Amino acid sequence: MHNRMPRIPQQPVPNRAELDARLTVELAAVVTGARRRALRDGDRQIDTAHLLHSLIESDPAVRAAFEGGPQLARVLGYLVQRSIGYGLRWQGSVEDSGAVPVVPDPHSAVRDAEGWSPSAASAMAGALDRAQKRGDVRAGGLDLLAALAVDHECRAMEVLVRGGIDADRLAARITDAAGQGAWEAGGLTDRRTGGRTGSPG
Repeated sequence: MHNRMPRIPQQPVPNRAELDARLTVELAAVVTGARRRALRDGDRQIDTAHLLHSLIESDPAVRAAFEGGPQLARVLGYLVQRSIGYGLRWQGSVEDSGAVPVVPDPHSAVRDAEGWSPSAASAMAGALDRAQKRGDVRAGGLDLLAALAVDHECRAMEVLVRGGIDADRLAARITDAAGQGAWEAGGLTDRRTGGRTGSPG
């Protein structure tokens, strides 16, 4: 059993217009896809599994962060079974991994209206925080993937573990590469060899 992510207060997710202004075009498309998927599945809120599914489908850099096509195939296999398989127990429940305390704040009504689970809101806030600390105005898909990979109690983590992914290693690869400036639009470049690591699947 994984330990819970430390309860570190983060800024709440802004409303949709504010959020879109702080995301790359690619990540904005991911959020739109996750929202559409939640509606199609009959889910009341966007959760971290919706975000992970949309990230993998939409963002080549995110796909390249995984160690090859077989990993991605396993993870996607679990994600597409959400409505008929193990994810059935998620229906009718609110995803809250406890990564950030759920306390009243001025933006809570906006967040609820936007339909984010507490864990998904925390992940998006974490992505925005990562981008801000890096000096970027907009967060990208890898920022969100890294935020998902460090919350050991969220639904996205459950999918990653079931797919055989070492989420701590995944998060470390993203962090290390970002620190070295090695991420490119098409994936992760190995600065030692000049070649790409991972596979777009």
